[in-house]
Amino acid sequence: MAADALSRPTFADVLAARRRIRPYLAPTPLIRADSLGEALGFDVWLKLEVLQPIRAFKVRGGVNLAAAEHQAGMLPPAGMVAASTGNHGQSVAYAGRLFDVPVQVFVPESANSVKARAMERLGATVVRTGRDFDAARAAAEAHAAAHGARYVHSMNEPLLIAGVGTLYLESLEDAPGADVIFVPMGGGSGAAAAGLVAKTVSPSTRVVGVQAQGAPALHNAYRTGRLEETPEAETQAEGLATRVAFALPLAMIRDTLDDVVLVSDRELYRAQRLLLRHVGVLPEMAGAAGLAAALRAREALQGQRVILPLTGANPSEDELTRVLSEGWA
Repeated sequence: MAADALSRPTFADVLAARRRIRPYLAPTPLIRADSLGEALGFDVWLKLEVLQPIRAFKVRGGVNLAAAEHQAGMLPPAGMVAASTGNHGQSVAYAGRLFDVPVQVFVPESANSVKARAMERLGATVVRTGRDFDAARAAAEAHAAAHGARYVHSMNEPLLIAGVGTLYLESLEDAPGADVIFVPMGGGSGAAAAGLVAKTVSPSTRVVGVQAQGAPALHNAYRTGRLEETPEAETQAEGLATRVAFALPLAMIRDTLDDVVLVSDRELYRAQRLLLRHVGVLPEMAGAAGLAAALRAREALQGQRVILPLTGANPSEDELTRVLSEGWA
């Protein structure tokens, strides 16, 4: 879908989303991580999206979209369909339960069983299909079209992005004048939301997207302006494992982000371990991407105020074993 065929969310949409989700989701804390900041030499502020009902930031978008369309009578009897590696699916499932709407989520055959079981507990029907997220996405789109369901795209959805924007609005209200925000980036909905909000309320704050080295489609698209695709998504960070770039977030991040950087899986594991050691919080790999990038830029960040959103905490059992094993310096 071309960017000009999509309606970009505005800052007014973010404010509307905050009013819309307030009855269902409380703001999450933004904490100053003194021990970690002292070790790194800059002022670290952590946005604890790991405390959301599904332990991930995406619930903001799912609730905003479902609330808006439920109130407008737009959700069809067939319900909502999504494709996900886990957290987007949980978001749609949670919203479906709130508004008594049936939900089906298509996940890759290798999907994180922790997240798949969580979606089922929320009442969703989980369909395992395809080798990766993009294969599951194609199956979900075809199913929704055939059955008249509302397909909830994980990226090209203005209401999702506006909902996620509330995260960054809260962050910049609690830490005004922040120098930089590092945003984990798979398909880019979170980065698009961060850029929209920051450039409206705190134009001096730099926003940097962080993607996995093994899945650099959006990183590449940010630089070329084209909807890039990679043959594989070679990363253990399932929340960052996207092979294609999408039109709406790409258009937004090219207008509002200051940079997009790549980090290795090894750097993500190191960031997870540091967060566990200094803060007692263990995000999944994607949720630690902001810190991984900040560690790379450590010298340039000395003395600055840095916001790191911990976007999710739904690691698989294999991931927990890897994180806690020795050898990740």
